[in-house]
Amino acid sequence: MVSSLALLGNLLLASAALAAPSTRLGDRLQRRREGRQSRPINRLAHPASDSTEIRNVEYSSNWAGAVYESAAGSHKSVTSTFVVPTPSGSSGAASAWVGIDGDTCGNAILQTGVDFTITNGKVSYDVVPDYSYDFSGITISTGDSITTTVTATSTKAGTAVITNNTTGKTVAKSLTSTYALCEENAEWIVEDFEEGSSFVPLANFGTVEFTNAYATSPSGTTISPASATIIDIQQSNKVLTSVSVSGETVTVKYV
Repeated sequence: MVSSLALLGNLLLASAALAAPSTRLGDRLQRRREGRQSRPINRLAHPASDSTEIRNVEYSSNWAGAVYESAAGSHKSVTSTFVVPTPSGSSGAASAWVGIDGDTCGNAILQTGVDFTITNGKVSYDVVPDYSYDFSGITISTGDSITTTVTATSTKAGTAVITNNTTGKTVAKSLTSTYALCEENAEWIVEDFEEGSSFVPLANFGTVEFTNAYATSPSGTTISPASATIIDIQQSNKVLTSVSVSGETVTVKYV
């Protein structure tokens, strides 16, 4: 639980394949347990210079991607595949994940994905669905193809699954919460998450492309993000991302 928000699954974080000494994963897990927080979306007004209000574009200080809003009870599962990016620069971090709720429904979030962190120019990747949980048996490297899926088995329980298609490894967690999902938001997001009470510096992650992105309803109907709301990150009056959606693909670019 984070403040009044219960995270059913927070973020899957995978162990670092690029670079870091073996103690880095333990350090990252400890930092996450002590204060790493994924947050519901924090929507902002359109920048004064922005001309996209005629389009389905909104702004947030922490989320970039696509959010499909429906009536409560509409989304039982969300999935997508993306290639792990190679962030550039000397420091920074970001997360790529799929999720249910956290936008118009702020009661709880069921989400899973990958954190990427740069420290002194070296990149690490971590997987943990919440700072009280961690996965074992999977590693993630730049360029790996990753499929992430969350499924709400009830409004207070769900599963988080990540498959490294490149290595053939899959890990899964069953998660529960005392707070209920609304099952009304389906999301494909790159997030600037918090550690402590402030955002981590957003890494230049290049491009994250969520492909084969869709949500599944209780009846088994699949819904693409084609008509979802586009969200861009804006901080200090500067837009940091450019998001586009086409069919079952959500593309998030750092600009």
